[in-house]
Amino acid sequence: MWRTFGGQTIELPIKEAVESTIIKEIASGNKLKICIGSDSQVHATHTEFATVIVFVREKFGAFMFVQNEQRPVQHSLKERMLAEVAMSIDIAYQLCDLFAQYHISMEVHADINTNPLFKSNESLREAMGYILGMGFVFKAKPDAFASSCCADRMV
Repeated sequence: MWRTFGGQTIELPIKEAVESTIIKEIASGNKLKICIGSDSQVHATHTEFATVIVFVREKFGAFMFVQNEQRPVQHSLKERMLAEVAMSIDIAYQLCDLFAQYHISMEVHADINTNPLFKSNESLREAMGYILGMGFVFKAKPDAFASSCCADRMV
């Protein structure tokens, strides 16, 4: 179930909610960029994931929609990183025709470090290939704020 950052449940299907939000923001004169990202946190019995759609308003801040999901514990960091990327790509793919229709740029953010000294870096090539191969703009840490800051706070 999707909700706003403030916790209000989004009753519409996500595609309709995003489109009505885009229409409202454009009518208000705002130029938008959309950033989609996911993050996860491992617990004893499950892994919790959060996926966010961040609406960045040029010169007027940002807001986001959030979805949380629980899955059985992922057994490796690489598997978990790629699951995060798959979740982000899934929602990006569902919404990409809206972004094209309204001429809104969109990025998919991966919570993967570009520094090889970090373990998440093992997933960088696969994640980048996956995202770019789907035709989306790819961002990794430190530029991936949708996943590393926004989604991170929601798990």
